[in-house]
Amino acid sequence: MPKAIWKDVVIAETETFETVEGNTYFPPDTLKPEYFRESETTSACPWKGTARYYDVVVNGETNHDAAWYYPEPKEAAANIKDHVAFWKGITVTS
Repeated sequence: MPKAIWKDVVIAETETFETVEGNTYFPPDTLKPEYFRESETTSACPWKGTARYYDVVVNGETNHDAAWYYPEPKEAAANIKDHVAFWKGITVTS
């Protein structure tokens, strides 16, 4: 079962997920909401669409823009709508 871990804290875990370009995308209801804060950051992918970001906050430490998701993905990426992926030092185990 994939888990997302930062600072020795499990911030998300799931039995169902999507894998795109080597990234594990977690369904939104598998995130522990107390560790996520909306960011103003966006980025664009030519085939997935516009990504939004979350800051991850654990024990008072903030990892800015460490998680991203596609709220309105293009058709080719419809399977990851609202699913969240991680980077910036967040470990995803399987």
